[in-house]
Amino acid sequence: MKEFSYVIKDSVGIHARPAGLLVNEVKSLAPTKVYLTKAGKKVDAERLFSVLSLGVKCGEEVVVTVEGKNEEKAAAQLEEFFKNNL
Repeated sequence: MKEFSYVIKDSVGIHARPAGLLVNEVKSLAPTKVYLTKAGKKVDAERLFSVLSLGVKCGEEVVVTVEGKNEEKAAAQLEEFFKNNL
């Protein structure tokens, strides 16, 4: 299991467009599982409505958890995705 924390820099947080991009990115990493956690609430990052339900705003921190065979590579890819998109 790999984990990293990220503070959201997008001025409107994780809204529909970036959430959709995130879900697509996570699905491309299958069968690796990815979870997002905010304030103790953990959701499956493959599910758009679950990601949106976190209500992540600019300046808030999320913890990304990656589990599976390619977790090292997947975690690095997701860190880059967050830096470029969120």
